Amino acid sequence: MKKFNIRAVCAGLLAAAVLAGCGSDDSSSEETTAWDDIQEEGVLKVATSGTLYPTSFHESETDELTGFEVEVVKELANRLDLEVEWEEIGFDGMLTAVNTGQVDLASNDIEITEEREEDFAFSTPIKYSYGTAIVREDDLSGIETFEDLEGKRAAGAATSVYMDLAREYGAEEVIYDNATNEQYLRDVSVGNTDVILNDYYLQTLALEAFPDLGIVIHPDLQYSPSEVGLVMNKDNEELIEQVNTTLEEMLEDGTIAEISGEFFAGQDVTQKPDIDFEQ
Repeated sequence: MKKFNIRAVCAGLLAAAVLAGCGSDDSSSEETTAWDDIQEEGVLKVATSGTLYPTSFHESETDELTGFEVEVVKELANRLDLEVEWEEIGFDGMLTAVNTGQVDLASNDIEITEEREEDFAFSTPIKYSYGTAIVREDDLSGIETFEDLEGKRAAGAATSVYMDLAREYGAEEVIYDNATNEQYLRDVSVGNTDVILNDYYLQTLALEAFPDLGIVIHPDLQYSPSEVGLVMNKDNEELIEQVNTTLEEMLEDGTIAEISGEFFAGQDVTQKPDIDFEQ
């Protein structure tokens, strides 16, 4: 009969137990979250257009990126002890960038809708507004009611709620790839397009910047009260919590209202408009 080395067998069993224990520790270790990665890098990656005055644009003299939501995000990141890394892309690509993880959030006057909330997480609203229409001053582009949009050329972004409305009433959509306000407005002025459906505050300030184009906000079309928030991936629960907590603090202490006054001619967009809407 063969004799076994008891000490060797015991040592082997002990080594196997140690290895099994190490393997168990590795398998039970928690994976890092998106918020963990953001904190480790110290950077918040944010998609914006850089062409949407006064929400996100470049200062003409310094070329510095600024605007209502740009400054809100800067203050948000500062309170979270993070730097901001901006990704300037067209509106239609922003949600895709959030979905794929290219950026942590998107900030570009993006309206909160039930359809978008199925796929994305929105922050606490930071802006309340409603829709208006920019038309030619001399004949209101032949538009008296929404029904008159049929056959008109409506300028905008393909995935915006305003273009959805234009399609609903039979307008011909004219899509731009991250165009400036001046291009949008000038095309209406010269007849390349007929109407721009968009946010009241953005439209008002855009017209003020280009007063000689012979275009106006339609006097009778006020519609679709809206709420705007920052957009995040639904899976990033810790980021969502951090962003919402900080934005609520900024709303409570008046910081966002103060930024609003700077970019919206003294108006506080954090308050809901007191208007009876037909649409």
